[in-house]
Amino acid sequence: MSVSAQEAHYGFAERWLPRLVLAPSFLLTLVFLYGFILWNGYLSFTVSRLMPNLEWAGLAQYQVLFENERWWVAVKNLFIFAGLFIGSGMAIGIGLAIFLDQKIRGEGVLRTIYLYPMALSFVVTGTAWKWMLNPGLGLEKLMHDWGFTQFTFDWLVNSDMSIYTVVIAGVWQSSGFVMALFLAGLRGVDDSILKAAQIDGASLPRIYWKIILPALRPVFFSTLMILSHIAIKSFDLVMALTGGGPGFSSDVPATFMYAMAFTRGQMGVGAASSMMMLATVAALVVPYLYSELRVKKNGK
Repeated sequence: MSVSAQEAHYGFAERWLPRLVLAPSFLLTLVFLYGFILWNGYLSFTVSRLMPNLEWAGLAQYQVLFENERWWVAVKNLFIFAGLFIGSGMAIGIGLAIFLDQKIRGEGVLRTIYLYPMALSFVVTGTAWKWMLNPGLGLEKLMHDWGFTQFTFDWLVNSDMSIYTVVIAGVWQSSGFVMALFLAGLRGVDDSILKAAQIDGASLPRIYWKIILPALRPVFFSTLMILSHIAIKSFDLVMALTGGGPGFSSDVPATFMYAMAFTRGQMGVGAASSMMMLATVAALVVPYLYSELRVKKNGK
């Protein structure tokens, strides 16, 4: 084989081999992710109930969805859960990151302890907190055994408070992850800026509030997007902890979708609710991606 033929052969392999290697994964993603999203979207416009029925129904399933009281309870719970989950998770995570940023003794051990909950699945977290918050097994029983018989903590079985138990478990699991993101950002801040501020007489809280935290704006946005995505698609934590109950008082859109599609025989309504969830995620992610791409384009 001549030198030119060998070069042509290697050039062909260099050009096409990566594409051939990635092609199966790309095809599977295209079919089983985006293909099923389109299929689900189509089902939301049909009369599907227990099984898919391709008879066109227009916006009838969305009308049924918006007239369903349980859906609006789930939406309300999503706003409560997302607001408290994101706000509390970020506040605690930032506080822990600032605490560890002081180069304290035993930082490695503390960092591992704070990050440990993130190594657990939401099912494990939900099950553990279900035991701890169960009035007959957990915290309330422990306090009664210690002699505090007037103590009550029945949020898990209280329809008005059950969603807040999901918030507690979610914040416990996510705050360590937020801490890790912000700690990495804090360690990336130029020390010369901090020394200059200290020479000017700025106190440590003021340095963090006025200089360091504003410099971590990209970390804020990234964390906000990740926690928002977790909140919107939260399913396993709710199912393991409350099961959506008592009744449907702690339902969120993901558990509503599952109940409608797989236990209530209303596949069309379930598909419509999942498309609403997809639209909510897209409303958050698309502007963020657009702003990131625009910044990169302007940076070039």
